[in-house]
Formats: sequence, structure tokens, C-alpha cells
Amino acid sequence: MPADVWDDAERLERYVGRWSRLVAREFVAWLEVPPGGRWLDVGCGSGALTETVLVVAEPASVVGVDTSAAYVAYAGARVTDSRASFAVGDAQALDHPDAAFDAVASSLVLNFLPDPGRGVAEMARVVNPGGVVAGYVWDYAGEMQLMRRFWDAAVELDPAAADLDEGRRMAGCNPPALEALFAGAGLVDVETREIDVPTVFAGFDDYWMPFEGGQGPAPGYCVSLPEERREALRERLREMLPAEADGSIRLIARAWAVRGTAHER
Repeated sequence: MPADVWDDAERLERYVGRWSRLVAREFVAWLEVPPGGRWLDVGCGSGALTETVLVVAEPASVVGVDTSAAYVAYAGARVTDSRASFAVGDAQALDHPDAAFDAVASSLVLNFLPDPGRGVAEMARVVNPGGVVAGYVWDYAGEMQLMRRFWDAAVELDPAAADLDEGRRMAGCNPPALEALFAGAGLVDVETREIDVPTVFAGFDDYWMPFEGGQGPAPGYCVSLPEERREALRERLREMLPAEADGSIRLIARAWAVRGTAHER
């Protein structure tokens, strides 16, 4: 199985960052954190969620942490607002004291943690009593269509690819599993919702090229293929995708969002 690679923030932006930013705006507004809050962005990646919090939530500060030094450096160079800071850190062992933040959120991270329960417990530990803990993940098995179409074509050509399909590997990306995960960390008033955003590609190359960037499971599988098999996958997708008269491809990306409140201590 090709290892998931996370080391190039610009390629990640082209692949999912541009769509995650659309989800993030609705997600942050849904959390309704009062202005002046202290935020922690767990698994900050390229800084998409941090940027959105700065624009939408009027925070006093946002701290972003990620295990990838390359992503932290990219986010720090891109997000120059004095309220934001970034550091290398482990979501499952956060280097912050108890009750240090008013809101702790993650974008597209929970399903990649080796122990999601431990990660959410850490998020709950560092939030103030009554504070919000939240996150969102893609609906890999359903309406995250740009990935769903990719894996459907890949498995048609290579049945062994089913073992790599995020819709199969990441079974916790649905409301019941997310609600159980957050409740298991002791959070209360847990709720979930779907967030759908349009993913409009200018043409087939705009859809395809990010898969050759190698960032994440589907692109990792793509670049692992010999050239002949990669070309076969490319052409099968070209046949399958719904192109408009102008060549554009219009899909949707669905995310499942979850939030809970920390117990008053």
C-alpha cells in the first residue's frame, strides 16, 4: 500500500485546499464562537482553516499546529496576520495546558489520526469549560465526488485499489461515527451536519493534474502506477466525468461537520 504523503502544501492546495476553504467558511460560521476568542487549529496544513477563522470569527488569536514542518512553514509564510502563529505539534499530545482555548477545531484531520479518540480527547482537554470542539471530514464514501469518481474508476481497472479507497479505509467519516467519537471524549450537545460546496473544474486537466501531485491517498496511488496504467486511469476518468458544453466539470464536495461542548468543570 503506498504511504500517504503530506509534504507539499502548494500541491495540497490545488488538490483539496481550494475546496476545503469553501467548506471552512460555512463551518466557522456554524460554530458561532463569540468575537475575541482564542482558537486552536489542529492539523493546520496549509493554513486554510486559520485564514478563515481570522476573516469570519474575529478572534483574539489563532494557533495552528501540524506534524509537518513543511506545512507549518508554508502556513506561516502565507498567513501574516499578527493574531496567527504556527508550530509543529502532535494532535494526540498537544503542547498546551488545560483550558487554554475558547475553540479547538480541525479541518480534514480526524480520520488521519492513528487514534482519533485520543486526538479528540486532547482537543477537549485544552478547551475552556463551555468551549467548542469541532471538526469536519470529507464524505469519502458518498458525495465527495472528485475523490469518489477517482476511486470508482481506479477500482474498475484495478480491483486491488479498493483497499486504498478512502471510502472504505476511513469508515468513521459519517454522522453516527463522528457523534460517537465526540461523545466518547466527554463532550456534550454533540451534533453533526453536512456542508456541500461546488467543485467546478475549468476542464479535465484542472481535475486530473492535482492527482499527479502525490499529496494524500488518491494522488499517492496515482503516482505509484506505471505510466501505462496511469494513462488508462486518466482516460477512463475522462470518459466517466460529466463535462459541460464548455468543457468544464461540475461536481460537489460534501463534508460532514461535527461539534460538541466541553463540560463545565
